[in-house]
Amino acid sequence: MRESMDNSVPRIELAPGYSISKILKGGWQLAGGHGPIDRKSAIEDMPIFVQTGITTFDFGDIYTGVEELIGEFIRQHGAKDVQLHTKYVPDLDTLPSVDRPYTERVIDRSLSRLGIDTLDLVQFHWWDYSVPRYIDVAQHLVDLQRSGKIRNIGVTNFDVPRLKELVEAGIPIVTNQVQYSVLDQRPEHGMVEFCQQQGIKLLCYGTVAGGFLSERYLGVPEPREPLENRSLTKYKLIVDDFGGWELFQEMLTTLAIVAKKHRVSMTNVATRFVLDKPQVAGIIIGARNTNHLEDNLRVFDFDLDEEDNRLLESVIRKSPGIQGDTYALERDINDRHGRIMHYNNNNL
Repeated sequence: MRESMDNSVPRIELAPGYSISKILKGGWQLAGGHGPIDRKSAIEDMPIFVQTGITTFDFGDIYTGVEELIGEFIRQHGAKDVQLHTKYVPDLDTLPSVDRPYTERVIDRSLSRLGIDTLDLVQFHWWDYSVPRYIDVAQHLVDLQRSGKIRNIGVTNFDVPRLKELVEAGIPIVTNQVQYSVLDQRPEHGMVEFCQQQGIKLLCYGTVAGGFLSERYLGVPEPREPLENRSLTKYKLIVDDFGGWELFQEMLTTLAIVAKKHRVSMTNVATRFVLDKPQVAGIIIGARNTNHLEDNLRVFDFDLDEEDNRLLESVIRKSPGIQGDTYALERDINDRHGRIMHYNNNNL
């Protein structure tokens, strides 16, 4: 049992000389659409995460106000002991016209908001593969890496064929950020194998399905729309595709059995299940504050044994499975997953 939060989060090397904490503090929950944010408290919480060993921050250029929040934290406390991972997400409407100056303006904007000279990791996202310019635009990031504005290049939500194209074009990809959980095993549809071959690490979000994989939802009736925030709206669709509320409750019951055995929380079990997967370098937790911080750290206080994994996999096998490659459903603007996405978020 953890008695104190004592900077004991394991680390992993993503690239020679560059390591991160295996839990990353996500910034999406601090963006618009998740309820009111107390800016002062959000900034005051950030050094607490760093002190416990969660030194890596994951956010995005399109997360409204988040780069500015982290920039204020950096101005108050410095960036020496933290790793800053942002995203580069050109708007859907601009994909045909994205050029090198546009890319540099977005990267410069992130640098300015954060008040730093170099971004530790820029994770590139491309909404529409029918606009086949993602290799050219990724090359812009390589140019900016050579100029010193970017340390490492990753991608987010790329599928296997397009990630392969980037690798074959010589883009030095170190990570792919993907959704991965006991409900969503789409990375196992070829992504894990390809990343093993190429030495690319996975950074995973959605591990606790926006909070659905927790005691709060065990044994309760299925919630009805409208749900209270964008995260729950998004992950309720994942619950539906996993097999519906009844099978979801069976998964929660199984998580509870394993959690009771190890005297940890259900979210700890769901998180550890993904952390143990091949090529997974880290888990992104969507933390608005420090309320669940001590519990999050307990994910490293136990190991899932063969019986635990057998129980969880037995429920997964009952699911029809979420079909397709990484992010395929969300990328389709006509699909119910895609219809809730915001595809144009920049304002240059």
